[in-house]
Amino acid sequence: MAQKKTHRPSADDPEVERIPLQAVLLADSFAQKFRPITLERPKVLLPLVNAPMIDYTLAWLESVGVDEVFVFCCAHSQQVKSYLENSQWTKQPGVFSVATIESHDAISAGDALRVIHEHGVIRGDFILISGDTVSNMSLAKALYEHKERRKKDPHAVMTMIIKQSKPSVLTHQTRLGDDEIVMAIDPETKELLYYEDKVDLSQRLILLDKMLLVENGAISLHNDKQDCYVDICSLGVLDLFVDNFDYQHLRRHFVKGLLVDDIMGCKIFTHEIQSSYAARVDNFKSYDTISKDIVQRWTYPFVPDVRYLGNGLQIKLDREGIYKAPDVVQSRSAHIDAFTVLGNATTVGDNTKISNSVIGQGCIIGHNVVIEGSFVWDNVTIEDGCKLSHALICDGVHLREGVILEPGVIISFKVEVGQNIVVPTYSKVSLLPQPSKQDSDEELEYADSNTGAIESTSMATVMNTSKLDFALGTSDANISGKPEFQGSGPGYIWSSSEGGTEEECRQSIAPIPAGKLLELLQSKISDNNAPDQDMIITPASGELLPDSESTFGDGDDDREYVDFEKEVEATFQRGLTGVEKENVILEINSLRLSCNMEQADCAGALFHSIMKQALVAPYSCKNELYANTIKEIIKWGDLLKHYLTTTDEEFEVILKFEDICSGTTRDFAPLFSNILTFLYDKEILSEKAILSWAQEKEGADESDKIFTKQAEQFIKWLREAPEEDDEDDADA
Repeated sequence: MAQKKTHRPSADDPEVERIPLQAVLLADSFAQKFRPITLERPKVLLPLVNAPMIDYTLAWLESVGVDEVFVFCCAHSQQVKSYLENSQWTKQPGVFSVATIESHDAISAGDALRVIHEHGVIRGDFILISGDTVSNMSLAKALYEHKERRKKDPHAVMTMIIKQSKPSVLTHQTRLGDDEIVMAIDPETKELLYYEDKVDLSQRLILLDKMLLVENGAISLHNDKQDCYVDICSLGVLDLFVDNFDYQHLRRHFVKGLLVDDIMGCKIFTHEIQSSYAARVDNFKSYDTISKDIVQRWTYPFVPDVRYLGNGLQIKLDREGIYKAPDVVQSRSAHIDAFTVLGNATTVGDNTKISNSVIGQGCIIGHNVVIEGSFVWDNVTIEDGCKLSHALICDGVHLREGVILEPGVIISFKVEVGQNIVVPTYSKVSLLPQPSKQDSDEELEYADSNTGAIESTSMATVMNTSKLDFALGTSDANISGKPEFQGSGPGYIWSSSEGGTEEECRQSIAPIPAGKLLELLQSKISDNNAPDQDMIITPASGELLPDSESTFGDGDDDREYVDFEKEVEATFQRGLTGVEKENVILEINSLRLSCNMEQADCAGALFHSIMKQALVAPYSCKNELYANTIKEIIKWGDLLKHYLTTTDEEFEVILKFEDICSGTTRDFAPLFSNILTFLYDKEILSEKAILSWAQEKEGADESDKIFTKQAEQFIKWLREAPEEDDEDDADA
């Protein structure tokens, strides 16, 4: 009997350990969403909170017990190979093997897997993943389920990892910027029966093959699932790609192709993760979201202060989620706000304010600079008086004095922007001209070229000291020919992508503008006021039974509120990442309309989110938790007050507070009276609401009076305080 490996502890099933667990990592996204940046550097080597994206993926693969990783390189393959050869990943022989497979002919993920098949390196089940994936989930259960299914049914060729992530009811996008996906899943076996990632929202319906209901006892239809793009594949998956050369895209061609193929009989199953993290950096919005998730430690242990990613630096985590690397030089008058990362050897000047941003290594930031919600990579120089809002600045960029970068701006490598220039919203500036054609393999033409300044007098029409009027929808013809962008070096402003400015707005680092959200909200209200009488409205996510009416039990109201509460929390979390308060209000209002909830429901759900946020900061005693809670209430009190227009809403908040203390988070229980008093002092809760709550509790069971007894002295004071005031007036 072969001896089991003991080189690394693993929670995986012993059967998995007998055969080396392999993974195929695609180091090419075969997409253009990160242009112009990816014309000069491969996407997997772009920094994500100051570590290359591929490091997060490799670190996770190592943590789940993978033995061998085959990294497929295409565009910029030499850069990827050089990085890996000089990294920690290739210097661990016998423990975690990383090898590269190179091809300059592949133009799709399907081509990549056919090349992998030709090399004959995969010997059994393997993990298929993209090199821009961040996760901290355990794969043990999913691997076990996959192998058990394979024993019973050899046609079960793949298991897709999914998680819950309901899209915005306004934008129909997830928090990662992806369009909503509709999946049909067998609720018992978890087999994937239907997959559509390009839903035509204008039709307000989807068409399902009636055979789905005929052949399946029940199906669950979901639009609230996120595809994590992590797949456990059998060896037969490679054979399927070899046999079907029309399989190019992993989802659009391969997955959909198998679901409609009645001849081969191959099956795809799903495994849903619950509390773990898994997400792919697919566009600039997901880059922003995942970066903030890392900073806020949702991806632990893959966070900046844990030396897991091989950066060799001892990053220090301060209060309020502020990370500082060694040798940071910060002026005493500089102000660093919460959820900010400062890279090694970076200098921050006088009266500069940085909030909710990631700053790379070796940056020089001058005086009176304002940086909000932005990403500044390595060796960037930002002179005095510059203002950056939700922008991304690549290595070696130089911003002269007084430059203003408006939301959504992307400045590629080594661009120099002249003094007092205002770069308009969603602009992309690069030293490389925009390619005339938009093929998916265009980056191959740039892969081995020398990057840097192009010897050309051609200058992007950028801006001079006065702001250029770039309204949404401005055509390229209106921009070209205006000699208003005078940088101090060569550069090009790229025109909008194929989806236009509208698509750039939806997938930008910048939050969607309040005006656009208001427009979507008004459209949503109009749709709700004019329902289609001929259309049968069914839940977007729920179980469908053949030949049965849509009946719902009493528990559905509770389930709907729980879902609503989760959506409010997700909206609140977006507020933490820099989304304006007005936008948060708009999204919550739209949720209220779409979910048919009351104002009081919004108040209770928002209060719950605020209290959960108080638990994020570390605490070791009641006083520290109380201090955390007070801080969050002060910060978000005005937002909460927006939903406390009557006593009913205030009453709901008190009841929600009781539920929190007695159920989900009992750490708050000893502090109930103190926090209730503080809410009164800050005029968030009124005397009338608190006394009404106390009066209703008078006839309740003793077990339901725990918190009224704890607040007894405060309630007594409220009742007697007016009498004392009257006595004082009489004495006077």
